[in-house]
Amino acid sequence: MLFFWYQPLKAQTFTNPLLEAGADPWSIYKDGYYYYTHTLQDSIVIWKTKNLSELKTAERKTIFVPPAGTNYSKEIWAPEIHFIEGKWYVYFAADDGNNQNHRMYVLENNAANPFDGNWVFKGKVHDKTDKWAIDGSVFYHKNKLYMVWSGWEGDTNGKQEIFIAKMKNPYTIKGKRYKISTPQLTWELHGDLNDPNNPPHVAVNEGPQILKNGDKTFIIYSASGCWTDFYALGMLSLTGKNIRKASSWEKNQQPVFKQSPENGVYAPGHNSFFKSPDGTEDWILYHANSAPGQGCGGHRSPRAQKFTWNADGTPNFSIPVKAGIAQKIPLKINRKQNFSRYEKEKHH
Repeated sequence: MLFFWYQPLKAQTFTNPLLEAGADPWSIYKDGYYYYTHTLQDSIVIWKTKNLSELKTAERKTIFVPPAGTNYSKEIWAPEIHFIEGKWYVYFAADDGNNQNHRMYVLENNAANPFDGNWVFKGKVHDKTDKWAIDGSVFYHKNKLYMVWSGWEGDTNGKQEIFIAKMKNPYTIKGKRYKISTPQLTWELHGDLNDPNNPPHVAVNEGPQILKNGDKTFIIYSASGCWTDFYALGMLSLTGKNIRKASSWEKNQQPVFKQSPENGVYAPGHNSFFKSPDGTEDWILYHANSAPGQGCGGHRSPRAQKFTWNADGTPNFSIPVKAGIAQKIPLKINRKQNFSRYEKEKHH
């Protein structure tokens, strides 16, 4: 008599949302694993998985709980994990409980695996003005490291704009900041507030993310207040030579990714990007609400979907996929892949 042993097959499809809750999702793929994180407010946790669609069962580790009574003890927002020049870095925004004091900070880890070693607090990342700043993200462009973020021009709330600066190293900004985007189009200006502790209206550009396609460079950003259903993604296209000049960036006149009431997806935004393990597919990772009027609270959940490219080289994100609809998991490879988009982009 012959006995056959069958290994259960893992699911080849997944559905959104990836987790019940989780705002500002971010991931990076390296050495066969995705490392993922999102806003938890009081700490920083990273997830480790071979498939982002399996976040619910992924290994996770708390890497940072801030000490009490510091300028960075509360309201920890939008952490991002990066691998730069052989070391791991996590960038995040935090304050002392007063939003006006939000600034950007960074952790460093020398270990090959971010689940090993020690995460060392390297301090605040800021330019000379040291103004309000959140949503910092770093990237290489023509062999030089840059940081892009959302900040205030002055010292009072009312408008969030996108700034860029060159970096001396992964934890130090070199020179001055340059403003490259301000909310000005109708769809970027939804931001009325009914809160006595805040201005009556705040116009928002935030969550900037670099996206490259061959020799084309884009910044995908979130516009309008996250407390509105009109929170959406906009796009800047690099058309000039100086990446730090506003005139080098052309703003798309319409959002490139927005709410889909017919699919039950509202306020999609604060995204990041990742490749499939085989490197052939492009995916967008974002958060969204499942009902109107849910705002910036704990209803936001992380979601993912594949996107394509238009004939002119611009991204085509289509519309947000309805929750519960089966999607094929990102294509896998059969060999170990050592991939860091920072090291790869460094040579473009």
